[in-house]
Amino acid sequence: MNQVVWHPHPVTRVMREGQQGYKGICVWFTGLSGSGKSTIAGLLEEELFKKKFRTYLLDGDNIRHGLNKDLSFTEDDRTENIRRISEVAKLFVDAGIVVITSFISPFIKDREEAKNIVGKDSFLEIYVDCDIDTCRERDPKGLYKKAELGEIKNFTGIDSPYEKPVNPDLILINNNESNLNENVRNVIDLIQTKISL
Repeated sequence: MNQVVWHPHPVTRVMREGQQGYKGICVWFTGLSGSGKSTIAGLLEEELFKKKFRTYLLDGDNIRHGLNKDLSFTEDDRTENIRRISEVAKLFVDAGIVVITSFISPFIKDREEAKNIVGKDSFLEIYVDCDIDTCRERDPKGLYKKAELGEIKNFTGIDSPYEKPVNPDLILINNNESNLNENVRNVIDLIQTKISL
């Protein structure tokens, strides 16, 4: 017998969104390590905060220090990592927050499941497109070098695949000549078309 029953609350998402004047949404950044996801996500949150939007940024490394510290980087654990994040993002969206996620999230099936969990109408998939050679050059954490030396296993782009989004809501080219501020403006423009009541 199932003992878990959903408990409805008197304050609803619609009420929260009505009070603040805009909808909650999940902005999901995906791309290779070193593509610039976290940099763009951080700048985006800063700009939205200045514009008085309620925001929260969920970053892949930060989440693995707490909620997902028990997970490795096997394919099954990566899937579980994204499932947990999706459930957390769903709660933020229900609270009426613009939640920004920055995760490699390399598998199409996992990103599709994230979209289903959060809700398709409340989910924007943003692909930060950066070629692997540029990511290797940047390598801000020295991870590519370690992966190529065999010190890190299942590293996306080296010995584990990255599946590019088939039909993302937005593609941001983020090579060395790209304009970060322009990329952020493009994301904000897209968000504003989706969150107005």
